[in-house]
Amino acid sequence: MKITELIQHINNGGIDEELRVLYGSDEKVLAVQRDRYLRAIEGFRKSFPDREDIRLYSAPGRSEIGGNHTDHQHGCALAAAVNLDAVAVVAFHEEGVIRVQSEGYGMSAVDLSDLSVHEEEKGKSIGIIRGIAARFDEMGVKIGGFDAYSVSDVLSGSGLSSSAAFETLIGTVLDVHYNSCKAGEIEIAKIGQYAENVYFGKGSGLLDQMVCSVGGFVFIDFNDTENPKVEKHNFDFEAAGYNLCITDTKGSHSDLTDDYVAVPSEMKSVAAYFGKNVLREVDEKEFFAAIPDLHGKVNDRAILRAIHFFGENSRAILEADALERGDLERFFTLYRQSAASSANLLQNLYSTSKPTEQGIPLAIAVSRLVLGEYGAVRVHGGGFAGTIQAFVPMDKTADYAEKMNALFGEGSCYVLRIRPVGGIEII
Repeated sequence: MKITELIQHINNGGIDEELRVLYGSDEKVLAVQRDRYLRAIEGFRKSFPDREDIRLYSAPGRSEIGGNHTDHQHGCALAAAVNLDAVAVVAFHEEGVIRVQSEGYGMSAVDLSDLSVHEEEKGKSIGIIRGIAARFDEMGVKIGGFDAYSVSDVLSGSGLSSSAAFETLIGTVLDVHYNSCKAGEIEIAKIGQYAENVYFGKGSGLLDQMVCSVGGFVFIDFNDTENPKVEKHNFDFEAAGYNLCITDTKGSHSDLTDDYVAVPSEMKSVAAYFGKNVLREVDEKEFFAAIPDLHGKVNDRAILRAIHFFGENSRAILEADALERGDLERFFTLYRQSAASSANLLQNLYSTSKPTEQGIPLAIAVSRLVLGEYGAVRVHGGGFAGTIQAFVPMDKTADYAEKMNALFGEGSCYVLRIRPVGGIEII
């Protein structure tokens, strides 16, 4: 559609139906999103003044719900796409170049005649773009170029997977336009992981990309990492009277590499005792029977983290089942058990190298004071610093957000909704 036509179409409510699916039906929210899309179109027009025909794409961030630190042991996890997203205004051409201007950042330009790994691009968005294009090329997809202007409210460092949202966005653009959607949601997720691992230089798992690409509640069994079992579940927490809230405790992630590396390495040290690579390969009953002999052969925290894995892996399965059956009480019981296991066994609420910096335990403690017996709260994502997650009754949400913002600064608490779809073109 021509730029002027699309602007008029948006102003006349022409994409409101699509916006309601992505962001909810609140009229104030819809107005904000209309303005956001119009701002993105204006940004595109300034960046690429010679382009006239444009299309719109969106890909969500994600929030982990169950399965804290299980994926790297080939376990099970439950996560959900959320209504914070990355949006792109795109014009296609056959110039053999992909140009992406992200709001607030410089231009990334990838010459499609060179899809090799560039070491200097690792850690940068251009590496992700090149890696995704390379993977499509390897699949035999004849890709062409496009110019894109992107905006995102999936803030970097928020624990909501801004990188996976961006990867899903670029993958969706290429798959929809040049591949007639043949790759599909699961393959787009794998392509995003490949680009992040090989071209961006980060050894991430597949959880984030899979949830951003598929949308809704997603249960993933990573027992077969090449072909993970993926199940999509739908449960309307809003209809049940709850909001999903993420609070950024503003803790620094710097100097936490050792903490993050220690979790999988300690779990694998327990697996190695049984001659296995990861805990998913270890028989659970055999593990518990062997705890007395393990004591002294691996460190005590490794044993506790292994206990967490086996419990958390089972809980993720049961949480998905509870949502499928609409059993909210059972889900919250399991969710609270997960919170306790992360705190007491996994021990990822704060870094032992910074014992006085306990933003996550503080946020959880204040959350419980506000919520009382209602809702539930736990650490969100990798832990040690960063964010917490809470399911908050709607009649307590305003008070809860006010308390969290007073504690950690205005805008620290995000009131989210579950987004039922993943990466899409907005038509």
